[in-house]
Amino acid sequence: MRPWIVLAGLNGAVAVAMGAYAAHGLGADPYLQGLAERASLYQLVHAAALVGADRLAADGRRGGHLAAVLMVAGMLMFSGSLYVRALTGEPLPVPMVTPAGGIAFMLGWLVLGATGMLRRTR
Repeated sequence: MRPWIVLAGLNGAVAVAMGAYAAHGLGADPYLQGLAERASLYQLVHAAALVGADRLAADGRRGGHLAAVLMVAGMLMFSGSLYVRALTGEPLPVPMVTPAGGIAFMLGWLVLGATGMLRRTR
């Protein structure tokens, strides 16, 4: 089993479903609709990036796993917190979750790029 590919597929499906819900189910409040759309976009982009991280990991590059972990953490924290806000109208009780998710996304991309420059470990 390739867990990063499985997570890429699941996250891609959730992102598309939430994007559709944002467009059709949250139409009454443009602010909440925008939050869900942004969360969906970021989740979808990072689901696709998991495929690249998986490729690096499968090629024996250890940083591929770290990049994938950071991107999944970003999806959970960033997109997840925006989904909660969009669906409930209330922010999470922990205010720094969304920015921490954004930082995880950025670190994931930096690790992914750095991993691409390093030699294989196998």
